[in-house]
Order: sequence, then C-alpha cells, then structure tokens
Amino acid sequence: MLEIQTHHLSKSYGPVRAVEDISLEVEAGEVFGLIGPDGAGKTTLFRILTSLILPDTGTATVAGLDVVREYKQLRQIIGYMPGRFSLYQDLTVEENLGFFANVFGVRIRDNYELIRDIYVQLEPFKDRRAGALSGGMKQKLALCCALIHRPRVLLLDEPGTGVDPVSRKEFWDMLRRLRASGITILVSTPNMDEAELCDRIALLQQGQLLAVNTPAGITAGFRRPLFAVRSDEMYRLIQDLRSFEGAADCHAFGEYAHLTLNTANEPADEKLILQYLVSQNHRNIEVKPVAATVEDCFIDLMTTTQNPKLKTQNL
Repeated sequence: MLEIQTHHLSKSYGPVRAVEDISLEVEAGEVFGLIGPDGAGKTTLFRILTSLILPDTGTATVAGLDVVREYKQLRQIIGYMPGRFSLYQDLTVEENLGFFANVFGVRIRDNYELIRDIYVQLEPFKDRRAGALSGGMKQKLALCCALIHRPRVLLLDEPGTGVDPVSRKEFWDMLRRLRASGITILVSTPNMDEAELCDRIALLQQGQLLAVNTPAGITAGFRRPLFAVRSDEMYRLIQDLRSFEGAADCHAFGEYAHLTLNTANEPADEKLILQYLVSQNHRNIEVKPVAATVEDCFIDLMTTTQNPKLKTQNL
C-alpha cells in the first residue's frame, strides 16, 4: 500500500525552480530517504507534503489525503520534524511535550510506549529549558513531540544536521524501532552515508530526481571502473588525476581520491595510474579498485548527463 504519492509536483520561488516535476511513491511501513545537497529541493518538498506551502502544479497525497484539499485531516495524522529546531526554547522538556500532546488532544501516557525508549534519555533533563539542551537532546525532544499523537506518517527533514556522530547513530537506531511499530518514515539528509540506512532512496539535485531505488540497487547501476587513490599531496593528486587519460571524474573521499575511468581494464588501469603518478612526482602512492558508494553514484549521475536537469532513473 502506498502512503505517500506525488505526481508531477513543481514549486518555484520567483525565478528559482525549487522542485520540478517530482513523482514519487513511498510504501507503507518503509524508511524512505530523500538524499541530496543543500538546495536540492528537499525542504520545499517536505513543506508541500505537510501542507505548509502549496505546489504550483501537480498533486500529492499522504495516507490517502490530498495535501491541499484535506490539509486539516492530514495534520492530525502526520508527525513533522523540521530541519531547524522549532520547539519552544523557554519551555522545559516536560512542558514542550505536554503542550504538543494537548494540541493533538491526547495524553502523554496514551502513547508513552511509543516514545519511551527516547524519553528515558530525556527524563533526567525534564525540568531543563529546551533552549539549554545539547543538539542531540534537542533532536530527541523534537522527535518525541512529533510522535506524541502516534502519527501514521513521520516526516523528518535533515534530523542529523548539527548533531554529533554518536547522537546521529542513536537517532537512526530509534527510526528502525519506530518502523517496526508500523509508522511510515520519510527522512531527508545531505549525508550520503545515511542512504545505506534507508529501505529505498531518491537522489535529488536542483529540484529534480536523479534516481529512485534501494541503496544496493543504486550502487549496482555503477558500471565503470572506480579506484581509491592517495599520495602525500591530496590537492595536487586530485588535479593530476583529473588530467589522467581516460578519467571521467575524480573527487575527494575521506583520505582517498575516488577516480572513475571511462575504460574497463582494471589490472592494466591500476598499473597505468601508478606509473602516471610516479611520472608526476607523487610519493607514497596507493591505488586500489573499490566498489561504488551512493555518493559515487550521485556524482556520476550528475557528471555523466549533459543536461543538469535530469530525468528520473528507476534503476
């Protein structure tokens, strides 16, 4: 069963096309990720789905409710956590939670089982003002408030932004437990590594979809040779690799540079890359073939298409 459907959604802000011809389907009970950099259109799409703004063209339904015509009913059955912390900073943890429970006409104890694993971490700070919480604790409080009425669909706009890696991991562990309770989760993130934690993902850039599939399905579509390369001078290494004959793209990836080739002869290519870098006076060189990540696929989809406004690829 489909819980979220969009058909040819578009939204512009003056001359800027924030969302263009987006058609998506999210299954009930799955964690679906919108993956893309800042400015890709993720937040605009979330605001349309939560009935906060109107699309210019196209339609969208969440849990079978039209986001324009049935917005009042829609707001009762969704939970929304915006990218920016938007709770009442001068209210305590307990007061914020009680306020949102009252807004939805429920009692905290009615759905406490749903938020218990999250709230037990907040309970020692229940009398602390929300504005004085750490980034990770603010995130947990915002999630509790979004869940207090037991929503059917949960929309989380860049929940990992501004929090430490440990808190981010804890948050994704919570999402997996929430999925087990039957809640459909739509989450956006600019962090490509978080794509692996979703059931399916949509890669978004410049307001359009690049691809929609499982993370494994996305990476399986990467067909060209890919090498991880490093030497003592990373900046010069990337510049030189981009000039290497047969290079399709090269970008930084942690302590390595990821080099994509147009050719397909890995053993010979590996030797040629090494010889080339030696000729360019690089030292402590390491070259090895690697499997593509979602980030590699995202960059490849951007660089291999002449038109930057890409058509959706259901790989």
